Amino acid sequence: MGAGPAGLLLSHLLHQAGVRSVVLETRSRAYVEQRVRAGVLEDGTRQILLRAGVGERMERQGLVHEGVNFAFEGSLLHFDFPALTGGHTITVYGQQEVVKDLIRARLDAGGDVRFEAEAVRLEDLDGVVRVYYRNPDGSEDCLEADFVAGCDGSQGICRGWLPDSVRRVHQRAYPFAWLGILAEAPPASHELIYVNHHRGFALFSMRSPHLSRNYIQVRAEETLEEWPDERIWEELQRRLDRAAQITVGPVREKSLAPLRSLVVEPMQHGRLFLAGDAAHVVPPTGAKGLNLAVCDVVVLARALVDYYRRGEEAGLRAYTDRCLEHVWQAEHFSWWMTQLLHRLDDPFEEGMQRAQLRALRRSEAARRYLAENYTGVHTSLRYVDWVPAG
Repeated sequence: MGAGPAGLLLSHLLHQAGVRSVVLETRSRAYVEQRVRAGVLEDGTRQILLRAGVGERMERQGLVHEGVNFAFEGSLLHFDFPALTGGHTITVYGQQEVVKDLIRARLDAGGDVRFEAEAVRLEDLDGVVRVYYRNPDGSEDCLEADFVAGCDGSQGICRGWLPDSVRRVHQRAYPFAWLGILAEAPPASHELIYVNHHRGFALFSMRSPHLSRNYIQVRAEETLEEWPDERIWEELQRRLDRAAQITVGPVREKSLAPLRSLVVEPMQHGRLFLAGDAAHVVPPTGAKGLNLAVCDVVVLARALVDYYRRGEEAGLRAYTDRCLEHVWQAEHFSWWMTQLLHRLDDPFEEGMQRAQLRALRRSEAARRYLAENYTGVHTSLRYVDWVPAG
């Protein structure tokens, strides 16, 4: 359920093991290939995509970064990822590009990917599961399956099919949002810049050497109409201050996203398994959303292959526990980065921010914690060997 990175990668991994699957996606192929989402791949995610045979274009076009920068108190602090992690890096490659690669791989292999097929209900989660979905013409069809993987995001239907008696939702809403732009302008730096500023957080990223992806912290209740392009560029430069100089260019896309943290427990019920944003949401500050989805489906793919090849159900039973280990690690890191860098309008919290930022400047151990979490040492890198090479 869902033709995002989670559903498509799971289908691809199952195909490589000889297990048949069907992917249902509510939106059109054009929509899912164009929607701009995350763009930072952990080193483990990069290696998993390569081992799965869907990383060739990523290797050619992705931007390998050996660190990120923090701008605070008038200066830049650089995190040297290879030196801090034993050689690991990150790759900037848009989520929509990962989706394009996976769709092409599934269709080239004769995979069954059904776009504009809106799932409406599930039946018999403890037996032969029936999935009812609506076609573009309004007619309804039904699929029968051994298992359903709910990879349909935070707005999909699968999360709601966990019974209220077992479903626990842990969440936190933040009192601010990110205003993001995709602009035809060279990035402010060849590596990401995270800004802690008294006017609010900012992030300077990119999608290519000619496309900037920048964000500023705004109040949760603000609207896009309050932010014409000229005001956004002025505010970006104010928050970057003297750390770097931005280049103004045409804004191709503008978005406004509230920030929240959310974890669903358990991530399974009967023969339904949740993966990706259907099971957890992280604030984008830690760049973890897509990477967590990849971790989930590698764990689920291995469990399903064990079931079909050897009749073993231990991996399926342990799915939630195994996933929650990397989920809570990434949730903590994303929460920590969010608390560290955003304007919180609380003198005590601001004092805590200054203390932590200064600790990062003087302590290699503190910088190593950030580098290890950012590159995926404690998440995706743990699962690289779970994907057969080939």
